[in-house]
Amino acid sequence: MKYIFVFGGVMSGIGKGIATSSIAKVIQARGHKVTAMKIDPYVNVDAGTMNPTEHGEVFVMESGLETDQDMGNYERFLDITLPPGNYMTTGSVYQTVIERERNLEYKGKCVQIIPHVTGEVIQKIKDAGKNTNADVVTIEVGGTVGDYENHLFIEAARQMKLQSNGDNNVLFVMLSFIPYPKKIGEMKTKPTQQAVRLLNAAGVQPDIIITRSEQGIDDKRKEKIALLCNVKKEAVISAPDVESIYDIPLNFEKDGMSDVVVDRLNLKDKKEKDLTDWQGFVDKVHNSKKEVKIGVIGKYFNTGDCVLSDAYISVIEAIKHAAYNSNVVPIIDWINAEKFEKDSKSTDSLSQYDGIIVPGGFGSRGVEGIIASIKFARENKIPYLGLCYGMQLLVVEFARNVVGLAGANTVEIDSGTSHNVIDLMEEQKANLKKGIYGATMRLGAYPCLIKDNTIAYEAYGKDKITNERHRHRFEVNNTYIERLEAKGLIFSGTSPDNKLMEIAELPKIAHPFMVGSQFHPEFTSTPLNPNPLFKGFIKALKK
Repeated sequence: MKYIFVFGGVMSGIGKGIATSSIAKVIQARGHKVTAMKIDPYVNVDAGTMNPTEHGEVFVMESGLETDQDMGNYERFLDITLPPGNYMTTGSVYQTVIERERNLEYKGKCVQIIPHVTGEVIQKIKDAGKNTNADVVTIEVGGTVGDYENHLFIEAARQMKLQSNGDNNVLFVMLSFIPYPKKIGEMKTKPTQQAVRLLNAAGVQPDIIITRSEQGIDDKRKEKIALLCNVKKEAVISAPDVESIYDIPLNFEKDGMSDVVVDRLNLKDKKEKDLTDWQGFVDKVHNSKKEVKIGVIGKYFNTGDCVLSDAYISVIEAIKHAAYNSNVVPIIDWINAEKFEKDSKSTDSLSQYDGIIVPGGFGSRGVEGIIASIKFARENKIPYLGLCYGMQLLVVEFARNVVGLAGANTVEIDSGTSHNVIDLMEEQKANLKKGIYGATMRLGAYPCLIKDNTIAYEAYGKDKITNERHRHRFEVNNTYIERLEAKGLIFSGTSPDNKLMEIAELPKIAHPFMVGSQFHPEFTSTPLNPNPLFKGFIKALKK
């Protein structure tokens, strides 16, 4: 089995996850079975309790494991479903080692970082490859070279190289930033040289260096990096800023990435390089002309003075997948829900949008603003897609303003509401009473039955789906269903026992597209296979 480790140099946030996904994609295109793995250096056991504004989106795997958003990138690029063993954190590794020590599995030895903790890391990496029957395992090591947090994992990678049967089984890649100070007028390679030395000090020599920069690096810079960082010139891969992240595998191929990897790992290709379908999608990205304007109404955009969209990255990519495959360009605006709470008439500004999306979330901040925007979308027949929280608040708005249940709410926001149309799931009440939060929500894929002659059925084209993923504690209160349905709301998707409402919608006769899903359809969307609900939403926008 072959292993490719990807490290980051100089600074964070330059795209290790996308680079890892792209490396995996170009190897997959040569016929090799590839699996991808993320190592998060946080002491958190999983990503479920991390603040999305600080850490970015929590991506939910089919198994229900809450992970870093890069796991979503891997699934989207490779168009595969990854198992939970492909994600690890410092916390999860130490948790396993401590449990083994408590169970006397180390037979009285002093348990140490080396070899016991690094040994656990290595075993998890090997298991990820075995359990997926992969030819190649790509492993992204989170953080930046020089961090205290990820040194443990760099050490594990060094040991794997040392222990491997020959030099052709483990490959090291470093993604590094090349600054281009305009006043100086040339790209500077010194930060990358220093980052490589830090990696060398940990006993690791990169085989490939990917250079992130505003524009592609020239031959002179490649030669300098090759000489001073001890790699061959053809192993210095240019990674300039691009219009779309989906350009990156193609750019890597232009610079010979897969040829270098195949040569270094002594891989025998199983077919001719084939990125035809990928190229077809990228062509749509660049050649689509008609624009649709979409407002995403949320509350996890601001971090200090900056506005970031990482908390909703899967939603953004799912919009792009559906839009470009429909030959339209999505123009996405981030709208902070709190602005609608300060000025009730400000929802009039939503009339400029072809469609509105309310993604998942937690807590009371901005909720009344979201409800006001849902009311505007319903009354003005603007296509609306609500995801998890967006579905629950669709039900709250309908209960208040159509059914006439004054003060209707979710108990998450108002525990004393007179009309708890959204209530806590029974099995969740004990967890919250005990203060148990981590990994206790309804998580992962569950089956859903879909009613005929509904928008949901038109989207999915079948009466049962099994792969849509959940992440929530609250559900529609079944005691209100009869009253909601009597006024026109349709629960078009339910659990097989009909106890849990999975999809809510208005009939087409009342609204062109007013749909909410209790699950997160964005998690199963890929460039080559857009999620059906997002496709239906975009179809409504085009009309």
